[in-house]
Parts: sequence; structure tokens; C-alpha cells
Amino acid sequence: MSSSTASAPLRRLLRYARRHRRRIWLATTCSVLNKVFDLAPPVLIGAAVDVVVAREDSLLASVGVVDLRLQIAWLAAITVVVWGLESAFEYAYGVLWRNLAQTVQHELRLDGYDHVQRLDLGYFEGRASGQLAAVLNDDVNQLERFLDGGANDLLQVGTTVAVVGALFFATAPTVAWLAIAPIPVVLWGSFRFQRRIAPRYAAVRSQVGVLHALLGNNLSGIATIQSFVAEDRELARLRGESERYMDTNRAAIRLSSAFTPLIRMAIVVGFTATLGYGGLMVLDGELGVGVYSVLVYMTQRLLWPLTRLGNTVDLYHRAMASTARVLDLLDTPTRVADGDATLARDQVRGQVDFDDVTFAYEGRPPALEALSLTMEAHRTTAIVGPTGAGKTSIVKLLMRFYDVGEGAIHIDGHDLRSLRKESLRRAVGMVGQDVFLLDGTVRDNIAYGAVGRDAAEVSDDEIEAAARIAEAHDFISALPQGYDTPIGERGQRLSGGQRQRISIARAVLADPPILVLDEATSAVDNETEAAIQRSLRRIAVGRTTIVIAHRLSTVRHADRIYVLDAGRVAEYGTHDELLTHDGLYAALWNIQTGEASAGRPTDIGGGPEDGEDGEDGEDGGDVGAGDEVGGGPSRAAQAPNRS
Repeated sequence: MSSSTASAPLRRLLRYARRHRRRIWLATTCSVLNKVFDLAPPVLIGAAVDVVVAREDSLLASVGVVDLRLQIAWLAAITVVVWGLESAFEYAYGVLWRNLAQTVQHELRLDGYDHVQRLDLGYFEGRASGQLAAVLNDDVNQLERFLDGGANDLLQVGTTVAVVGALFFATAPTVAWLAIAPIPVVLWGSFRFQRRIAPRYAAVRSQVGVLHALLGNNLSGIATIQSFVAEDRELARLRGESERYMDTNRAAIRLSSAFTPLIRMAIVVGFTATLGYGGLMVLDGELGVGVYSVLVYMTQRLLWPLTRLGNTVDLYHRAMASTARVLDLLDTPTRVADGDATLARDQVRGQVDFDDVTFAYEGRPPALEALSLTMEAHRTTAIVGPTGAGKTSIVKLLMRFYDVGEGAIHIDGHDLRSLRKESLRRAVGMVGQDVFLLDGTVRDNIAYGAVGRDAAEVSDDEIEAAARIAEAHDFISALPQGYDTPIGERGQRLSGGQRQRISIARAVLADPPILVLDEATSAVDNETEAAIQRSLRRIAVGRTTIVIAHRLSTVRHADRIYVLDAGRVAEYGTHDELLTHDGLYAALWNIQTGEASAGRPTDIGGGPEDGEDGEDGEDGGDVGAGDEVGGGPSRAAQAPNRS
């Protein structure tokens, strides 16, 4: 790795922090001035020695202060001022650098998280959430540690070399070269160290991400681990990754630990040479005692701080490895570009058209192929089919989590790609099978659905009304603290049905013109499903409702049912029409009602679709499990792959 490559993260960081340029310059100035005043005491010591030895011929006498006692008094006063200024600038740079570190890490974490939220779902395929958490937390903290102290250390070392070097050449050029001779060796060693240590720390940071990912995944799946008595197995996995982390760290530690001892040996040569050669010059009368004292002190002040250069460079490279990971995350482009047009929520009729849509996940065969279908405004449209048919892909494309490969999707005639994603998603509400709840109260989670409003602005009456429509009010009222009951991370203190009904209440509060129900009742019992279905039937009135389901009993009264097979529309119509047609839908219906039909697929849910995140559910459903979504007049007809 070249030095220019190694400095690339620093240049990128400075570009990112350019809004704080004034604060950076102010902190840098305070660091430099602190070091200048820190180097003054050895000069004052030399001046005091000069007064004692040279007396009336001292340097102070040459500038007009002849009286010896007055010379000592002047030196004492100057010493107090110098120490006061040194302390003041030390306080100033400490406050400035630390506050800057806090500000930059705060902004990096927020900017990184905000950017991650807006990336398309394709970015997250194959990436563990724990790795992203490591970047946004641990890597950002690593940069903060460097800005807290490492930046100041580098500046002060540079200031020391510049000031002491200038003093040496001004007072004793013949001795100066002895003092600075080790510096090229130290710098060469530092840059060589830099090239060798940087990849080791990059490996350390990468392994930290792996560890975070494993821990995060296991902690979220602790119930599964315990149910399969896999604690020892998972401990062994963690031990293996942790040992790999130790090994990568040890490789860096072995190299970084060798730096300081080797540099100290180079430094002692320069110090000894200055001490000896300067002393001989004093004995020969070629150098004053006061100047000699300053040179000896300054040689130590020049060279010994370089012994800490290894630690500082070590901290710098840890920080730059982390900085590169954070800034790489910020530079990750989204493949789903935002449009310019705004979809006015209150003017949305809600007709959705898929026109010859072909879509494939990266590196996989098409999930949808030349798919055309229409979801009429203010009607209920159901999409069913065997596992892998492409049902969930339709939802992801409608929400613009992905973009179509070919063809187009329109809402009221607007191509989704021309719309701002925010305005699209405000118009399309979704209730899925994988319910995400906040680690807060019931009230917080229902109020989360208030589009464009802060949760504090949502009234208790609105929240209760939404809960009643979702048939959640009774069980919420029975909770220990009612609507103010904490529900734990991801709502783990609630049952699956309770979580689902809270998510429905959230959707009721959002009141979107288009509502998508993606397997909303797939993982609940029949009684809970009946309650949920009653809720969904109420909120489906007056809006476009799209139902993705594997339980056909939940869609039997939909206005139109599309049956997908291998990414295409195999057939469509009403429930009765499709049964009469005796096609794929009839076969799936017979399977679910216990009347198996030979030669037909036997799975309509329960496993991930090809190229999709999955449609977790049960392999069968009970007819009459509750009032079904839909209920409008049947208006569809049978036709292959066209609406």
C-alpha cells in the first residue's frame, strides 16, 4: 500500500468534515501554540544558566537588562506567563478536539444510518445487520478515539520538529545535524510501518463486523437456539470467530509493538551524539554553557516524543481503517433512483397496473416474466399461487424496494419510476406477516402509523379508534398499563396475533388509499384470524386493497383473484369462476380443503420464493376461518396472463 493510498481515507474524511473547517483550524492552532509554549521552559532554563555563568555578559544583558537580580525577576515573570499560556491552550485544544470528535462521530453515525435506510433492499441481500451495526457504531467510535487525542499528538510532534529544528540551526548549526539525524530514520520506519500495518487493521475491522453479525443474529434467534439445544454449537461458532479476531489482532500487535523499541534505539544515538559532541565544544570554548543546556534539553524534547509516534500512528491507522468503512457505506449508491413527481395522497384513486413486467433478483432467474395485471381502484384484488410463483415480488416492486427490469408499473397512470419514493410509500400502506414493532409502548407503536405527523401529535381518541377497528382495544385494555404498556423489543411480550392486530391498527391510523396485505394472517390461529379478517374487511372499504395470501379461504370474496405460476398469470377470475375453470386455483383449493388433485403443486406457502425473502406461513388453511377480505361484486373473467 502506497502512502497516498494510506492517506486516502484522511482526505475523504477532511472532505466530509469541510463544514467544520473553521473549528478544525482553530483546534489545530491551539495545538500548535500549546506545543510552542511547552517548548519555551528549556529555553528559559538555558537563559537562567546563561545569567548565572555569563552574568553581565548574558543574553538578557545584551537586550538592556543589566542588573542580575532584575534578569532573574524577568525570567521568573516570563516563566509564569509561558506556563499560563501553555495551560490555556491545552485547555482550549482539549475542548475543541473532543467536541469536534463528538460532533463528527454523531454526524457520521446519523448520516450513515440515514443513508442505509434509503438503500434498496438488494443492498441488504447477503449482508448481516450486525456488520452494518459494527460500521455505524464501533467504526465510528474508533474515529472518535483518534480525534480525541491522536490528531493533537500528530500536530504536536510536527510542531516540535519544526520549532526545535529551527532553534538548533539558529544557535548551533554544527550540532544541529546530530540532533536531527535520527528523524529521517524515524520517518522512514514510520512510513514502512504504515504500509505493513494498514492491511492488518483493515482485516481487524472486517473481523469485528463478522463478530457483530454473528452475535446480533444469535441474540435475535435465541429461542430457536434453545429449542434445538444448540447452545454449545453456537458457542463453538462464536469461539471460532472470536479466535480469528484474536489472531488478526495479534498479527497487528506483533508489528505495532516492535515499532517503539526500534525507534528508541535510533533516537538514543542522536541524543548521545548531541550530548557528547556539544560537551566537547563547550570545553573548547566554542559553545556557551547556556546554549549547550538548551540544546541538551531540546534534543530530548525533540526526540523522545518520537517514541510515542508508533502508538499515534497505530491509532491513526485503526481510525483510518474504520473511516474507510464508514465512508464506503456513505458512498454506496442506491440502484432505485428517486423520481421527481409527487403523488398527492388525497387525490389517489388507487388503480394499479402491471404492464409486461419482467423482474429478476441479481444472479437468479426471473421471478416475474412479462407479467400484466390490473388492480382496480376501490376493489379488492387477491394474488395467490404456489411457493416461488412471484407473489411477494409484486409487493416489493409496488413499494419500489426494487425496480422492474422490463415493462412498467403504474398507479393512476403514473409510472412508479417517475414518482418520489416518499410520496409513493405514503400512498401505499402495508401489513405483512413479519411484524416490526418498536421497543416502546402500545401507544407508541400505533402512533407510528401517523404519516407526516410526530407521534406526540396523535390524540388518544385517534389511537383508540384505530385499535377498535383492528379489534385490538379489548386485549390492550387488559394489559397491565393499557395503551402505556411496554411491549419489549419487537413486541416479544405480546402474542403473534396481538402483534399483528397492533400492526393493523397502525395501518388504520395511516389510512392509505392503497392497502397491501402480505400474508397478514399466515401465522395466527383460526380465532385470531377471524378477528383479523373482520378488521381487514372494515378497513378495505373505500380503498384499493391488494391481498397476498396462501390461505385461499381468506380471499374467496375478493373482486378478482390472480393465480400466479412461475412468475406469470396462470388464470384469474372470481373464486367461483376459478373453481369452475378447474385449473391451478381449483387444485390448490382442493388441497387446502383435503381434496387433493393429482398432478398439481401441493405447496402454496411456507417456504421462500425463488429470489425472494420468503412467504412464511402454514401449508394449509381452514375454510370458514373468518370473514374474508373483499366482498364486492365479482367483475373478473378468465383469461391467460392479461387483465
